[in-house]
Amino acid sequence: MRGEIHGRLLDALPPLVTLPAEVWDCPLTPLLAEEIVRDEPGQEVVLDRLLDLLLISALRVWFSRPEAAAPAWYRALADPVVGRALRLLQDDPAHPWTVAALAVKAGVSRAALARRFRDLVGEPPMSYLTGWRLALAADRLRDTDLTLDAIARHVGYGSAFALSTAFKRVYGVSPQEHRAGRGGHGGHEGPGGDGGYGGRP
Repeated sequence: MRGEIHGRLLDALPPLVTLPAEVWDCPLTPLLAEEIVRDEPGQEVVLDRLLDLLLISALRVWFSRPEAAAPAWYRALADPVVGRALRLLQDDPAHPWTVAALAVKAGVSRAALARRFRDLVGEPPMSYLTGWRLALAADRLRDTDLTLDAIARHVGYGSAFALSTAFKRVYGVSPQEHRAGRGGHGGHEGPGGDGGYGGRP
């Protein structure tokens, strides 16, 4: 669970996270314990899925604690207006979003959304969207064999050239260099400074 998207969530965690049993009584733990001792077909797949769910559950509990420094975008997901806008951007990054279109979907005025989004997330909606698109592109460059044109279309850029220009401006290397392992953005920080274009847990 690494890469640009997941890194922005994991980088907000301390080196060691401790969740006492009294604050995290996860029903998945007994299932995991049972599956570990089974020697049946599909065990590895089941364990992978259970571990994913266990991690997500643990992150939710940790970030709900007062001592946790949850990223601004994560906290903003709980807001009925900004959370709706964030999910729209994350779920459909290729859509030609505007602040006005997001405001209609969120049920508020353009000015109200822009102000509330910046206050809670720490950057404007379109800045967040740019970072989210580029983070998705960075991960797809590393994790898939898709062409740059295909990745550009998937993340909302009209051409490979447009994606390359934006990518190099933010990451300091070309998409091709990033794919080859010469990326220069290992700190997982985006335009918003708060790891702003992190993905959902």
